[in-house]
Amino acid sequence: MQIPSRFEVKTLMEEYHDPCISLFMPIEHVGPEVQQNPVRLRNQLRAIETQLEQQPQFSLKRTELLKPLFNLIDDEAFWLEKGQGMAIFRNLEQLHFYHLPERVKEQVVIAPHFYLKPLLPFLTNDGRFYILAFSQKEIRLLAGTRYTIQEVLLPEQVPESLAATLQYDHLEKELQYHSSASSAQIGKSGRHALVFHGKGACDEATEHLSRYFHQINRGLHEFLHDETVPLVLAGVAYTMDQYRKVNTYPHLVGTGLAGNPDELSIQTLHRHVWPLVEPSLLKAQQEALAQYQEYAMTESASNNISLIVPAAHAGRIATLFIARDREQWGRFDPETGTIEVHESAMSGDDDLLERAATQTILHGGSVYVLDDTTAIGDQLAAAVFRY
Repeated sequence: MQIPSRFEVKTLMEEYHDPCISLFMPIEHVGPEVQQNPVRLRNQLRAIETQLEQQPQFSLKRTELLKPLFNLIDDEAFWLEKGQGMAIFRNLEQLHFYHLPERVKEQVVIAPHFYLKPLLPFLTNDGRFYILAFSQKEIRLLAGTRYTIQEVLLPEQVPESLAATLQYDHLEKELQYHSSASSAQIGKSGRHALVFHGKGACDEATEHLSRYFHQINRGLHEFLHDETVPLVLAGVAYTMDQYRKVNTYPHLVGTGLAGNPDELSIQTLHRHVWPLVEPSLLKAQQEALAQYQEYAMTESASNNISLIVPAAHAGRIATLFIARDREQWGRFDPETGTIEVHESAMSGDDDLLERAATQTILHGGSVYVLDDTTAIGDQLAAAVFRY
């Protein structure tokens, strides 16, 4: 299972002029419905094949486009991946697929660009967070939501361990973990404290830790630099304090999970960390909605899609709210600024909500996907503008 990073999705947002196929479907893991997953994918691919045949400019490309997708049907390893939903993106240059931690509705879109709206909940501040769990022995980066947690492949620049970074054989003797008498215990062995022996050993160990954490921070920079979601530390209290001194990620949560994370499964880490991160996730969305409601009757905000889409393309949206699992079909010409809004999808239409959201993200704005749109007047979209 893989949650696409903000960097990966921003790459997918780039425009392409050959057909871009975006395919979404839920995945079943229990009972006879499991056998229907490959069947459902085959049926979707047949429907795509028919659509491409009906478009002369694409018909000659359909075999090249679809062959790697049809190969997935009989790929046993592909179906063994965990996930509640699947997203596949394919054009003549790229093939990306993600097993998502939450269900998505079955949907296929063929357009000059990838359709990314079902991925937006994984990019916003309404449910995603990271855990950086580190010790001398290993480093783990975990990506979570309210209900899910998974380990993320670390960038190559991030060291595997303190020993791998320093090649310092006797550091193990200088830094020793001892059981703490604290009542705030986690894991089988309880909370631990980092104890140093001798002033020289303490100074030298602190210097090594600083170098270690500088390298971790630099290695994570490219992965996290476009993210705005909270990052929670999990580690011995002293090491977390040292990491905070070198951290440059602006969304580091003030309270971390103290203890030796090596003894905890990712599910246990998730259970302990969620109460630490939930307040900041809810606070960010509540503050954004309060700001919209404050500006709702002024020129600084709008719930008119005809104003929102051009503003998004111009980079003028600070915060955008859109309804989950809803579409607003129409067309927008960035060169002329003209926009058409249609009650139902017509040939050549885009989902204007998706276009507004992706452009907002590309220009550094924040996007929230709402299940309940009461706070924005039960409209499909609302925005706070920047000037």
